[in-house]
Amino acid sequence: MDIAVGGRKIENELIGVRSGIMDQLVCAFVEKDSALLLDCHSLEMTSIPLPEDLSIVVMDTGTRRTLSDTAYNDRRETCERVAKAVGGESLRDVSLADLVNIERDDEVGFHRARHVITESERVLKVVESLAANDLHQVGDLLNASHESLRNDYEVSGPALDRIVEIAQKEPGCFGARMTGGGFAGSAVALVEATQVQAFCEQVSSLFSLPEEQPAEAPTTLCVVEASAGASVI
Repeated sequence: MDIAVGGRKIENELIGVRSGIMDQLVCAFVEKDSALLLDCHSLEMTSIPLPEDLSIVVMDTGTRRTLSDTAYNDRRETCERVAKAVGGESLRDVSLADLVNIERDDEVGFHRARHVITESERVLKVVESLAANDLHQVGDLLNASHESLRNDYEVSGPALDRIVEIAQKEPGCFGARMTGGGFAGSAVALVEATQVQAFCEQVSSLFSLPEEQPAEAPTTLCVVEASAGASVI
């Protein structure tokens, strides 16, 4: 736990990104062939097994950004402002019904908060769907997540939107969304294992960078596995 807390402190205080602790805890505590359900308030963690017939594809668009130079911190500040306005310590304490009164006076804040609240609901539904081995439902939730990140939270980007749209239409793809801090970088797709090679070839063939967002690295698709967290070898 100490290494995760220390990692967040470095990112917050030295790098200047007001991140949470999700990435650090996942890197430290995730188990092989599993996802990790994390409660960022209590820091309670639950390992969620992933189906063997599911492949995870990371789709790096080759575009880059520095989170400290983007609107990443602004999103955090907006969410804190909305939570305070409706009497919550954080958006964890806020429901969609609580947002009704702020929509007229703070439309931007309303959309940012709506994403966070609905995303938390989607996470819990993904856990239920994985337990039921309903990968189509998992994919639908992933697609809805990207739509919310794009339209409500506004942290996607032209290259991310394009590669996600291509991936979502491919046979064998359950769903896809941007990943990470947003604006540029990578997206992730969940794909039927038997079709993953054809999926990667087709997406690579169809994707081209938007003129308004040039790349700093080649576009790369990688089939990855959920491995155990950091350890001494």
